[in-house]
Amino acid sequence: MDKLFTRRSEKTGLAPGTLIHIGDRKLERMKLTLFEYGGEADVSEREISIPGECFPFKDQPTISWLNVDGVHQAQIIEEIGTNLDIHPLVMEDILNTSQRPKIEDFDEYIYIVLKMLYWNEEHSEVESEQVSLILGDTYVITFQEGDEAGKDVFDSVRVRIHGGKSRIVKRGTDYLIYSLIDAIVDHYFVILEHFGEQIADLEEELVTDPSTDTLQFIHNLKRELLFLRKYVWPLREVVSRLEKDETDLIEESTSIYLRDVYDHTIQVIDTIETFREMISGMLDIYLSSISNRMNEVMKVLTIIATVFIPLTFIAGIYGMNFAYMPELQWRFGYFIVLFIMALIFIGMIIYFRRRRWL
Repeated sequence: MDKLFTRRSEKTGLAPGTLIHIGDRKLERMKLTLFEYGGEADVSEREISIPGECFPFKDQPTISWLNVDGVHQAQIIEEIGTNLDIHPLVMEDILNTSQRPKIEDFDEYIYIVLKMLYWNEEHSEVESEQVSLILGDTYVITFQEGDEAGKDVFDSVRVRIHGGKSRIVKRGTDYLIYSLIDAIVDHYFVILEHFGEQIADLEEELVTDPSTDTLQFIHNLKRELLFLRKYVWPLREVVSRLEKDETDLIEESTSIYLRDVYDHTIQVIDTIETFREMISGMLDIYLSSISNRMNEVMKVLTIIATVFIPLTFIAGIYGMNFAYMPELQWRFGYFIVLFIMALIFIGMIIYFRRRRWL
């Protein structure tokens, strides 16, 4: 999972709109891919080596989707933004990968920030990637941090576009932006399934054999869910504004689909809150289990000490070096003392059992 805080000291004192990449560099070079479809044109996909090649799409009647993998080269982001009249503060936010999910309406286009989440099987944790989306009248631009492994939840959208019969190629850019957001939100359920499996394993471990590793596991889960909540909670406002805002970029027919994404977002948030409460309850169970185990140990030690107190007293009495002790001259004194000590031991055990201390 990401760090709790991201270093932003490089921007201290700089003017607003200064383009500096903040975050980890996940790709060696940026990759620009342009999809074009709609009208009588067939679906086409091509990789662009020079940003200037994609700028003419703004005035074309077809729908264009420009996907940018990698946001570490500020000059390329600036070239794209300048030619498409993107506000400098938007370009600044694209380069800053520590943004919270949000939406901003600039009349001619809408800017959206989301978090794309993946499950790291090797480390059993969540990895995040910031995705910036720009919705225009005839174009959609997505900026991704990218990953060498090629992880991308947009693959399902690409497959539907290439199919040619999907609603995506028959509708406008608003339906495309819905499809991209829906792909991100649907993948949250995959992440939640992994959390559900881990919580189920944790419950079984708490019942059978809790240990210090169990406590560490609980704290790790709490931290992961905290980050997940941080990324998902603002998404509710983003989708709600996208659905309800009066803008010409979103058709009324698409609002129904956005409402469905909103419902999915609420389900994700509810599930996260449920998991957080379960983890908090498990922490209480763990602490109670450890406390009960300690109490059992202390009870046994206390009983042992209590049983041996009178026996030690008797042994101490007859261990004193006085010359005149009448019992020392008895022929069967040693056996009588042992018998008395045994009676005391048995009597105390019976007493403890009747009081249910054992």
